[in-house]
Amino acid sequence: MYDSLEQFWEHKRTERFAANFLIMVFLTSLALIELARQGLLPKGIAGLLPTNHYYAINVAFSMLLGLEVFGLVFSLAKSVSVSVGKQFEILSLILLRHSFKEIVDFSEPLIWEQSLKPLMHMLSNAGGGLAIFLLLGLYYKLQQHRAISPNTGVAADFIASKKIVALLLLILFIIIGIVDGSRYLNGTATDNFFSLFYTILVYSDVLLVLISLRYSSNYPIVFRNSGFAIATVVIRLALTAPPYFNVLLGAGAMLFAIGITVAYNRFEKPYPPPSAHA
Repeated sequence: MYDSLEQFWEHKRTERFAANFLIMVFLTSLALIELARQGLLPKGIAGLLPTNHYYAINVAFSMLLGLEVFGLVFSLAKSVSVSVGKQFEILSLILLRHSFKEIVDFSEPLIWEQSLKPLMHMLSNAGGGLAIFLLLGLYYKLQQHRAISPNTGVAADFIASKKIVALLLLILFIIIGIVDGSRYLNGTATDNFFSLFYTILVYSDVLLVLISLRYSSNYPIVFRNSGFAIATVVIRLALTAPPYFNVLLGAGAMLFAIGITVAYNRFEKPYPPPSAHA
């Protein structure tokens, strides 16, 4: 089931459909907001819509982040380090999303005196997203992917276990999305979707650390995976931290993950080739 879903999700046709869907969401949001501003929609529908055109950017970007979360779920079975990198990719996009959310507070037309504070928050979040983007390049460059065990059967079993965890996460993601969508339609949106999902990721990362012990108790591997789980906790805290602190926490978690990678690469040795007498 996992392999079929992954193949469907990563197919070029699916990517094009997702891109076209985001374009339609953005243009439809703009059109609905304008119709609501002109009083051309029923009051019940107009009451659910904002009056600021900038909100359409936030809607489209939120949908984009939802699609990235799907990609995160499918990265779990590939590599722990790749999965952690995907989490930081999403964090950088969330910071950019926060920048777009600050634009919602801008008046139309723009009044400088009322826009200074949102502008500072926007620059902080955008700068944090850029910092994580740059650090991610170093993080991926440092990765030296190794199987959890030289035994191919053991490695395959571990990958199968990660696929089960990924499927469970996918089910939870869909449930959370349906619940949040229904709340939005009822006018009780809480905007805590990504915070809740990252909370679940913390538990799933710890679960993967425990599962990995079934296949290897090698200290460097256990420490690396446990450290990456700590990085996920810090990412979760960054999502609810106030402006400026969220950027510091996100960049700090990224540096922590890089430090773990450097230490792991120096500590862990590649598996020796099997001898003829083995």
